[in-house]
Amino acid sequence: MQITTIGLDLAKNVFQVHGVDAAGQIVVTRQLRRGQMITFFSKLPPCLIGMEACATAHHWARELAKLGHEVRLIPPVYVKAYVKRQKNDAADAAAICEATKYAVRARQDC
Repeated sequence: MQITTIGLDLAKNVFQVHGVDAAGQIVVTRQLRRGQMITFFSKLPPCLIGMEACATAHHWARELAKLGHEVRLIPPVYVKAYVKRQKNDAADAAAICEATKYAVRARQDC
């Protein structure tokens, strides 16, 4: 299965990754430390990566774009509607992934 969309929840040291394929099936859910980020994403084929817009999101967006990925920064208020269960990093990453998919679809419909 090839990952098409990734939701990335940023934190200080440990980041949560939630990736789905074109059918919406979960392909990857894992935690990455700051030092593992570039290595992990450099091994992936180019895909769409969504992140909540925050101070460090711009830095990571530039780094991931250098690797060929398409990065979308989403306002946190848009992501909140997609959180389905208790608030934790894994749930946030899944919500970011879903919000990214719908934001892209809405943009294509225009």
